[in-house]
Amino acid sequence: MSHRFRASRRLLMSAGLAALATPLLPAPAFADEPVKIKFTLDWRFEGPAAPFLLAKSRGYFAAEGLDVTIDAGNGSAGAVTRVATGAYEMGFADFNALVEYDAKTPGSKIQAVYMVYNATPAAVFALKKSGITKPADLAGKTLAAPIFDAGRKAWPAFAKSNKLAVEAVKWQSVDPAIRETLLARGDVDGITGFYFTSLLNLEARGVKPADIVALRYPDHGVELYGNAIIASPKLITEKPKAIEGFLRAFNKALKETIARPEAAVPAVKERDPLIDAGLETRRLKLAIESSIVTPEVKQIGLGAVTPDRLKRSMVETAEAYALPKVPSAAELFNAAFLPSKADRSL
Repeated sequence: MSHRFRASRRLLMSAGLAALATPLLPAPAFADEPVKIKFTLDWRFEGPAAPFLLAKSRGYFAAEGLDVTIDAGNGSAGAVTRVATGAYEMGFADFNALVEYDAKTPGSKIQAVYMVYNATPAAVFALKKSGITKPADLAGKTLAAPIFDAGRKAWPAFAKSNKLAVEAVKWQSVDPAIRETLLARGDVDGITGFYFTSLLNLEARGVKPADIVALRYPDHGVELYGNAIIASPKLITEKPKAIEGFLRAFNKALKETIARPEAAVPAVKERDPLIDAGLETRRLKLAIESSIVTPEVKQIGLGAVTPDRLKRSMVETAEAYALPKVPSAAELFNAAFLPSKADRSL
């Protein structure tokens, strides 16, 4: 055996022993395929969608091992249906639309996992020249709204809280695109809509802010929660860690959005270059101030609910929507996936 061969064999044996002595290291996290999640918004790419789009733009979802696709929506009922049919794994929808769906479709097992809007954005709008300044002034008036509008559907709750008969107003069904135009022209006495949407739409139609009367539902006794992140039963059962990761990423983006709304809107403009960044920044700030950062949120943190209020609000929803039953609060809101309270605190 030649000297050169013996030397080569010794080197190979040494390398082999060294390899055996080296502990096996775990595979890097990125070696696994990212979990794909299709997510539907409740509406168009506007200011309030910023936290979701920011989480994607800044790579927060990707850092959690998620490949998230975010699509625009056409209403909360549609978002719930998209998740119910399995077309989407997660979505953003009015919690009351979920209550309605579950009451009419028992056993859907869709759950809200993060309450984004701690207070419903629903409001009644009127012009000061109409003489309407308080709920009692709405008696005998005509209000316009789409049939599916959250404020219209929850009107019985608003009426009850303010000692008005449900039949005290007459409703005119309209397309969302002309709702604010009708009020601006004086064709109707009032409208219902999301506070941060209808307010800015009225201004865009030439109505001065000082001439607008906004009767926000939360300011007049209505306890309803607003929009929440919802998840499909399949995702809840099969990939609970993916939901936890999604909420960690979103929560991080939401806190950054609250701290600097103007820095979050560019993520929305990336998806829709035609938006007016200034207008959507105002819309986002209004959403934060009126529906996201509330006194309750300052106590319990972002994303959570108060159990007793949740139960009362669901009874309120069931009565207002004339539902066949009041679904179980524990079955419709699942707090198990929320980040820690410390991470959700403002």
